[in-house]
Amino acid sequence: MKTHRGHRDLPKGITLALGSALLFGATPPLSKLLLETIDPLLLAGLLYLGAGIGLAAYRLVRTQFKPSQSEARLRRADLPWLAAAVFMGGIAGPLLLMLGLSQTTASSASLALNIEGLMTMGIAWLVYHENVDGRLLLGAAAILAGAILLSWDGQGATIDTGTLLVAGACAAWGIDNNLTRKISASDPIVIVMIKGLVAGAVNTGLALATGVSLPGSAIIVAAGVVGLFGVGISLVMFVLALRHLGTARTGAYFSLAPFIGAVLAITVLAEPMTLKLLIAAALMGLGLWLHLTERHEHVHHHAALEHEHSHVHDEHHEHQHDGAFAEPHSHWHRHEPLTHAHVHYPDLHHQHRH
Repeated sequence: MKTHRGHRDLPKGITLALGSALLFGATPPLSKLLLETIDPLLLAGLLYLGAGIGLAAYRLVRTQFKPSQSEARLRRADLPWLAAAVFMGGIAGPLLLMLGLSQTTASSASLALNIEGLMTMGIAWLVYHENVDGRLLLGAAAILAGAILLSWDGQGATIDTGTLLVAGACAAWGIDNNLTRKISASDPIVIVMIKGLVAGAVNTGLALATGVSLPGSAIIVAAGVVGLFGVGISLVMFVLALRHLGTARTGAYFSLAPFIGAVLAITVLAEPMTLKLLIAAALMGLGLWLHLTERHEHVHHHAALEHEHSHVHDEHHEHQHDGAFAEPHSHWHRHEPLTHAHVHYPDLHHQHRH
């Protein structure tokens, strides 16, 4: 079997997914510090605005110093998917979460928030028919068990209206993750920038409309910085990971975020190290090991495919160019039918069913 670039791209996708989880996992303990002086809904809006404005500034600078296009542009056909992802992930999800938190206990809400990982994987598996084998399911179950253990307070959790609303938020984010997969070939900076600006403006507007006052400038800047890294850059890395791993596996790695947040809470908020945390770490470590050691390889056939995305010339890209080009680069191109075998995940070029 040939050594294939797709094989070498697997660690890159895993690194991106874990990096996304790390940044997002750091957001709750930092946000908890900010919540001492800011309304929760307003904070959600400022986090998204920080992500959108920060990425817009980066894109402006990038255009000045690197005018060539290495990422695929959003096309008109992508706009419905983007609009749906912005609504589900940036507006409906945070709004349902805030409504749920107002009607349920913190323990119930925390437990319900772990549904997002299952929703993301379940939709990818059942609706979009991504390959999900027993090893991935077992690893995801171990990670989810660790996350639930972290949320468990020993008193149990009741299923009430608030908990159902939080579960609805998780469903919205699971749908958002799968919708974003549809446009993950396009420039992730633009995707997340639009999501941040639109969702941030809506959430901030809702907060101000309910009579919430803006905090001091230092708090606004702090929220914006947390949003840039914890929402903006984290989501950009998530979209890039989708290209290499598919939705189910990216969501599985991202499920480590609650554990990362708990570890950071110990150092940032001086919360105690407990036996529960150690057991959760062991469960999540087992799940991560099962995912890292997964190898999906078989003979498969690629049908003819036309699309645009950022790429370099490898076994999947052997087409001709007119004139000089840089690596990586983006253009509309056609893949001829190809049959071969190599280690891969359900990335942009591997959408076949099993």
